[in-house]
Amino acid sequence: MAVAGNINKQIMDRKAKKQKDRQQTMRLLAMISQFGINMLVPIFLCFFAGRWLDGHFGTSYWTVVLFFAGALAGFRNVFIFARRFMGSNDTAEGAPEVQRPDEGGHDQQRKTIK
Repeated sequence: MAVAGNINKQIMDRKAKKQKDRQQTMRLLAMISQFGINMLVPIFLCFFAGRWLDGHFGTSYWTVVLFFAGALAGFRNVFIFARRFMGSNDTAEGAPEVQRPDEGGHDQQRKTIK
């Protein structure tokens, strides 16, 4: 009877591990797709806005200018997303919290920042 209970526990542990691995895989896939969306949407929006402006005003430089502005916005979005993602992983793993002195310069009173 004890052997059957032990085997049953091992099976449940394997199922729980599989479920956790699946959740982690889905989370990583969502993160990777979010990186692409955060990068490409601003580039396409700015590119097509530049084409429209060039067609409307008869110029030829708005497409290039807004394309690079979209690329900068995309890099900014990815940077913010990555920083936010890495920050959530640090707190989840039990990293120590950063403590900074109060803005008034009082070292006795400290604020905890996550």
